[in-house]
Amino acid sequence: MAGAASQLRAEAPAARSFSAAGLARVSAFLDDAVAAGRIPGAILLIQQHGKPALYRKFGQRNVATAQPMTDDTIFRLYSMSKPITSVAAMMLVDDGKLALDDPVARYIPAFADVQVGVPQADGKLALQPLARPITVRDLLRHTSGITYGFYGSSAVRRLYAEAGLFDGDPDNAQFTERLARLPLAEQPGTLWDYGHSTDVLGRVIESASGRSLYQFEKERLLDPLGMRDTAFFVADDARRPLIAEALPGDWFDRPVAGIIEATAPRRWESGGAGMVGTIGDYARFAQMLLNGGELEGRRYLKRETVTLMASDQLDGGIAKNPEFYFPGPDSSFGLGFAVRTRAKPPLPAGEYRWDGVGGTFFFIDPADDMFVICMMQSPSQRGPIQDELKRLVYEAMGR
Repeated sequence: MAGAASQLRAEAPAARSFSAAGLARVSAFLDDAVAAGRIPGAILLIQQHGKPALYRKFGQRNVATAQPMTDDTIFRLYSMSKPITSVAAMMLVDDGKLALDDPVARYIPAFADVQVGVPQADGKLALQPLARPITVRDLLRHTSGITYGFYGSSAVRRLYAEAGLFDGDPDNAQFTERLARLPLAEQPGTLWDYGHSTDVLGRVIESASGRSLYQFEKERLLDPLGMRDTAFFVADDARRPLIAEALPGDWFDRPVAGIIEATAPRRWESGGAGMVGTIGDYARFAQMLLNGGELEGRRYLKRETVTLMASDQLDGGIAKNPEFYFPGPDSSFGLGFAVRTRAKPPLPAGEYRWDGVGGTFFFIDPADDMFVICMMQSPSQRGPIQDELKRLVYEAMGR
């Protein structure tokens, strides 16, 4: 890893360093958030040049039991599962077992017959054939036309919500078969639409690899990286006290992305929202990406593959509905990550990132040879904490 880090520093000589006073302001912000009762607790890691610039645990992982945050605290990752699934898929691309422009129907035949739902003036849906097939690339960049049913009120979203997609604990194959019976929200390649695309990608991985999603990820990514606490649920009941909990009343009153309780056993391995893990595990994942696909002498992705994933993949023909375009106006989307394409001082262009609806978030900044991970379980504070924390992190860096 030292050789790769040295190479990265040579490529990015302008990397800035942190001031002690600036890092103290970062810590004070989270201390204040805990003291004010905004969040129960959090763990923050700012890592630069392969070493922690700041690593601190704040508050409690469970206020009901007064358990403190510890290094081995387990968090519901929700959509921070998506980058892991996306990396697993790109490993298969590097292997030559998957291609970005492969039609999804090659791996899930039911998607060959999917249609597009077009709202009519009377509120009904007209069905149109596909203008072109959904591709693996569409799944990675959320341009497949596959949406979610837990937010928004369009006719297609309502169909998703009412379709019983998750009834009876389906496995990945059954889930994607059910999904393929529903219409798409728009033609593939026309709109960034956040939905079950990464869940479908998980099934594509299964079909291309001949293993379950978790088996493939465990063998090729999780175990080799040392991500031993990252999985699709907490299998050992003795470890359940390690799970971080939100403040009373600050959680969801209905399933999010089909997940009733992310830590509970189930057959469905949701590549889009189903994983749990620790900050230590995710730090190794982030460092591997920051190193260009390598960690401690083992290569997981080609360097050019990481560069592709962390670059703008939404060309001029793809619309960005501002109501539901979660990367924001200064960012595009790559293959699994939002990518900042315009600097928004103090935030730089080139940073790539994603987060989870339960409160976790991370970002990677290649120019400053840095990544930041914040783990907490506080849905209501996810946006405010993330925005202010990022501002403070960059203000803590020298010019």
